[in-house]
Amino acid sequence: MSDLASRSVRIILESQASSGAYPACPVFPTYHYSWFRDGAFIAYAMDLVGEHDSAKRFHEWAAATIVSRAELVERAVVKARSGNRPAPGDLLHTRYALNGEPADGGDWPNFQLDGFGTWLWAVGQHVERSSSNWSESLQAASQLTADYLKALWRFPCYDCWEEFPGQIHPYTLAAIEAGLRAHERLASSDHEEELLGIRQCLHQESVFEGAFVKSIGRTDVDASLVGMATPYDVVEPDDPRMLKTVARIEHDLVGQGGVHRYAKDTYYGGGEWVLLTAWLAWHYRVLDRKADAESLLAWIEHQADKQ
Repeated sequence: MSDLASRSVRIILESQASSGAYPACPVFPTYHYSWFRDGAFIAYAMDLVGEHDSAKRFHEWAAATIVSRAELVERAVVKARSGNRPAPGDLLHTRYALNGEPADGGDWPNFQLDGFGTWLWAVGQHVERSSSNWSESLQAASQLTADYLKALWRFPCYDCWEEFPGQIHPYTLAAIEAGLRAHERLASSDHEEELLGIRQCLHQESVFEGAFVKSIGRTDVDASLVGMATPYDVVEPDDPRMLKTVARIEHDLVGQGGVHRYAKDTYYGGGEWVLLTAWLAWHYRVLDRKADAESLLAWIEHQADKQ
């Protein structure tokens, strides 16, 4: 492992709360909370480097956070199955305080389904990659999460950038599909009816001119769409639509070495993101585009400071 990677692992381990939660950023107060999306990917990374206990602690924290809100989940499921959009008070939040309590900060764009799909996917990865048992708390939380996603996936929600709440986002659908497939493997459950609907939405409504789009009804791309293939595996990396999506990302979103979120992004000036650059490099490795991956990784390394 490179020095930069080993230092990154050490920072993650040192920042992990005693509860098991990972803060999104330990030095930026706005992000001193734990997101299911961020935490799930961090836990996956910890599993990849053999820090299985760290990943387990996060997943147990996440499970306890969900199980403690079982009545809320059940209300949301009942309302959604009757065709009614659940009220804000009936929705799981996207982020929580490190002790599992609701986060402070007033109104936050909490209706973000991708994080819970990603968490289910990461639980599956954790169980398969480590010697951890699928504990009773993980089983209960996973079932609640699967029920929640199956009932709510058709409703527009915020995207993975916490924006555009009135739209349905292919990346979100892919995260949900990956999560439900992981739950099928773990629990021997059958989610095929919902998965069929999700696949139809992805393959029939989410494509423009041969490429996947940022949101249904739009024509532009988002760099997060790489996730449909890497790592969610709901689309093959060499699927012609995926290849064209990546080509559009390269044309529209790759800047002076790094990757932008989407065209016309204005958040913090719409700059290049280390996270997305690493994600595209990861996908290049899957495609065996090693030289392209190394070029992006070199850019990432140049962004690191001594802290």
